[in-house]
Amino acid sequence: MITRRDAIRLAALAALAQPLLAACGGGDDDGNDKGRHPGGGNVQDGGPLELVRSVVDRVPGDPGAVPDVVAAMHRFAGGVYDGLPTDGNLVLSPYSIAVALGMTLNGAGGRTAEEMRTVLGADDRFHAGLNALTAHVESLAGQQERADGSKADIALDAANQLFGQQGVGWEEGFLDPLSEQYGAGIRLVDFETAAEEARVLINGWVEEQTHDRIEDLIPEGVLDQLTRLVLVNAIYLKAPWEVPFDKSLSAPGPFHLADGGTVTADLMRSSDVSGRLRSGPDYQAATLPYAGGALAMTVVLPADGAFASVERQVADGGLAAMLDGGRPHLLDLVLPRWTFRSNAALNEVLAALGMPTAFDENAADFRPMTSEDLPLYIKAVLHQGFIAVDEEGTEAAAATAVSMGVTSAPVATPFHVDRPFLFVIHDVEHGTPLFLGRVLDPTA
Repeated sequence: MITRRDAIRLAALAALAQPLLAACGGGDDDGNDKGRHPGGGNVQDGGPLELVRSVVDRVPGDPGAVPDVVAAMHRFAGGVYDGLPTDGNLVLSPYSIAVALGMTLNGAGGRTAEEMRTVLGADDRFHAGLNALTAHVESLAGQQERADGSKADIALDAANQLFGQQGVGWEEGFLDPLSEQYGAGIRLVDFETAAEEARVLINGWVEEQTHDRIEDLIPEGVLDQLTRLVLVNAIYLKAPWEVPFDKSLSAPGPFHLADGGTVTADLMRSSDVSGRLRSGPDYQAATLPYAGGALAMTVVLPADGAFASVERQVADGGLAAMLDGGRPHLLDLVLPRWTFRSNAALNEVLAALGMPTAFDENAADFRPMTSEDLPLYIKAVLHQGFIAVDEEGTEAAAATAVSMGVTSAPVATPFHVDRPFLFVIHDVEHGTPLFLGRVLDPTA
């Protein structure tokens, strides 16, 4: 039996499957502005979800700005991680959060924009650098060749979509950078009279982009008749290891918890994983490559009793050092399987990092978004992450929604992950923190 929610989702996905409006003039052959949106964008007619989009093409971005963007993302990731609750397992995508807020920044003004730029570490090249970084990340998908000559497919998809109130005049100055740097337009919905239908539609889009790994990103009650815009980024990864674990070697074993207790976890074992190993203050870090070597997971294993110290290093901007350098080692690797998801409301975290004005309905300035100078403010920044790690590889997904209202065989080096640890999934060239998290209990 198809429920009303399923019917709404199917209709929404059918509408969103329509091709996006090409970057063109948008007028008819007679030169009339047929479909021209009051704010300067174009409207794709003929579908249940009209698309408002700038007439400009997406540009290549600025590869030279990528290192600064990644460095800013490392600092931002540490700040967000530090602001979240310290109990339980955690997975989040600093990349996804930064992209969603970057799109939002395009429509901010005054003090609101200044605070957001400070928190994101955004200079004049930030959007162009993030654009180039996104192109680089997306280029890592596809068939990869392992060192042994075997082939493996990596799925890595990132997508942006905005959902805006129909009838609002979205400004060209807001739409242009969305198209140029993020390849995004605004799908028109009716929050005023059908907020629940819009919520199901947006969640359906997220589920589609993340292969159903991120569900109900926006809970009931978050959207209402005062909502005017929701900006969403979604990212999905499925990557096999460069050297898969032999399942016959996996077996239950002890995993020592932070409180001194012990649980029995499913432990994977391998003695022929080639990874990069580095030591830092109170930790060892091993970088484990995925197929082809362009993506990796770095596992950060604190010394006994030093977990809080290592988390503080992440919060203080030490993430880059954990991903950088190291020497190749053949690892005698023990790593637990784990699967979990995390949900986080980021309003308080982001406000504490230095952008409180964006959440203040009396002080926020997002007037550059609309021709009506609507008094918009950020009502909610919602984030959800999912990760599953097993002998074959890693599957991970995340989504962020910004709701606005108004060589000879060497001796293998032991790296036995049998106590709480941190992990980062990143590209090898830049160290982009696509996913960041911790595992306190792999059985939870």
